[in-house]
Formats: sequence, structure tokens, C-alpha cells
Amino acid sequence: MNEVTIYTDGACSGNPGKGGWGAILIYAKEEKYMSGSKQLTTNNQMELTATIEALKAILKPSNIALYTDSQYVKNGITSWIFNWKKNGWKTANKKPVANKDLWIELEKYVDFHSVNWFWVKGHSGDHYNEIADKLAVKAMNERS
Repeated sequence: MNEVTIYTDGACSGNPGKGGWGAILIYAKEEKYMSGSKQLTTNNQMELTATIEALKAILKPSNIALYTDSQYVKNGITSWIFNWKKNGWKTANKKPVANKDLWIELEKYVDFHSVNWFWVKGHSGDHYNEIADKLAVKAMNERS
């Protein structure tokens, strides 16, 4: 199986507000930079979108090391989602899970690949996390 490393980040101006996402895919010493934006969104939606778009871009099942500075994304997909599904997409407080559509889409790609999740502290000098952040902010700022 292919070995791919991914770094993702999301950004939002206002929450909700205009947002952007960025991702870097690293495969066999090649680097692919991706980004996008949305007019009205949240930071969490952009974090999820960055992860989804990065995984979607890898067409063959692969072993993926995925680095995110979002505890929300990492904990949501590796832990919380199991109880959400068991409880009919309700939180422990019996409220509807936010961003359910994005979680369902993310799970589809996580099931397609073999993903190992890693959390990195944002804005702490991690080279690729900083690049992902710059891509997300640039995409957000280019949004009119």
C-alpha cells in the first residue's frame, strides 16, 4: 500500500464567517498543496473539510499518517463518532451532533484508507502545520 503523510488546517474569520482550509500531501518525496474556501462557515467545518478533501484526493487505498492541530477532528473521528452513531447522531447531552454530514463523509474516506491520527500543537513551529495554516488563511482571505 502507498504511504502518504497529510497535514491539514482550517481557518475562519468570524465563527461563523468566511473560511479557508489547507492541506499538504506528501508521497515519495513529492508534495501536493491544496486549499479552498467557503463564504459562510465555521472553523470546525473548515478543519473537517481540509481533512476530507485531502483524503478524497488519494484515489488508491493507502496507509496515511494524518497530522491535524484540531482536537475536534482527531477526537471526533477516533473516539466520539462511535457513541454519536450508537445514540442516533446525538451528543452525550442528547443534542444533534454538529456537522453530521461532514463526519459521515469523513468516515467514508477513513474507512477507505488506513489512517493513523496525530495531533500537533498549532502555531508552534511545526513546518508542515505552518504551511497548512498559511494555505488556509490565504484561501480564506482570497474569498470576497
